Amino acid sequence: MKNQSQTDLLEKVRTAFHCAFNVDPQSITIDTVPADVSNWDSMGHVTLADCLEQTFGLTLDVDDLMAMENVKEICRVLHSKLAQV
Repeated sequence: MKNQSQTDLLEKVRTAFHCAFNVDPQSITIDTVPADVSNWDSMGHVTLADCLEQTFGLTLDVDDLMAMENVKEICRVLHSKLAQV
């Protein structure tokens, strides 16, 4: 699998946010933090992780989930995971 460009990666992350929180995907930016998204709490994070796994076709472990504190870190973790595929 080829490395995805950062733009493609963010687009897919936006899709996962729409799946998890029913928000406008365009409202999600690289600088989005949990306080910016209604329902992005601990349970919302689990839902988001599930949507990310479905969107990207990979499995996230506990360390990945703990590192995903904001959209920038989500993209960093996913970029790293996809590079291993």
